[in-house]
Amino acid sequence: MVVASAVAALAVAATARSSPVTLLSGQRAFKLKPLCYSSAPSASRKLVLYSKPGCCLCDGLKEKLQAAFLLSGPDSLHDVDFHIRDITSNPEWERAYQYEIPVLAKVLSDGTEETLPRFSPRLGVELLQKKIAAALREQ
Repeated sequence: MVVASAVAALAVAATARSSPVTLLSGQRAFKLKPLCYSSAPSASRKLVLYSKPGCCLCDGLKEKLQAAFLLSGPDSLHDVDFHIRDITSNPEWERAYQYEIPVLAKVLSDGTEETLPRFSPRLGVELLQKKIAAALREQ
């Protein structure tokens, strides 16, 4: 039940955020909305994680991302719209990322995605937050 624990962990993260977390499984999207909404406009920063069940690198990155989304400060990710996509649910994603996962991509204003550089599994949560925030600032 790795998927169930990941959903539960992201639900906890969603409650501490000002924007919803969306989990994509197959063709269905599950919104995990926070308990408290901010008055800020909807998130313009978007991040996608391509992953698959049973991937230990993916699970490790998901845990670190959960912690990074909970951190506050100047590099806060609280306004980021975060999606997890299971590559096994879409043949196009599977072809593109089967040998590369986990893959993080930012969604640009025109809707296209730009893959972020791979982060080391040894990277600490605070540094991961800073690197993601910096990547999302670049357009």
